Amino acid sequence: MNKANPPFQIFTRIFSINTRTMKTKLTLTIEKNVIEKAKRYAKQTGRSLSDIIEKYLEEISDEQVDSAAISNQLKEIIGSVKLPKDFDEKKAISEYLEKKYL
Repeated sequence: MNKANPPFQIFTRIFSINTRTMKTKLTLTIEKNVIEKAKRYAKQTGRSLSDIIEKYLEEISDEQVDSAAISNQLKEIIGSVKLPKDFDEKKAISEYLEKKYL
C-alpha cells in the first residue's frame, strides 16, 4: 500500500427514530365534484386523500410569511396570476434581463 495515497473508507450509517404521531379525524365540507376529482387524483397518484390533504396543510402552514412585510396592494393580487403549465421561470428571467441590459 502506498503511504502517500492512503485508502479512504466511507462508512454510512442510517439512523431511524421511531416516533409516534397522533392522528385526529377532521370533518370538512367540500363541494361534491371537488371531492370526486380529488379522489380520482389520489387514486392516480397512489396516495390517500388524507395524505394529500395533510401534506398540503403542512406545506401551507410552514410558509410563515411576515404579513407586515407585504404591502396591502401585493396582498390583493397574491394568487391572481395564473401561469401556463409549461412556464419556464429561468428562461423568462433570462429573457427579461437580456432585454433590459443588452
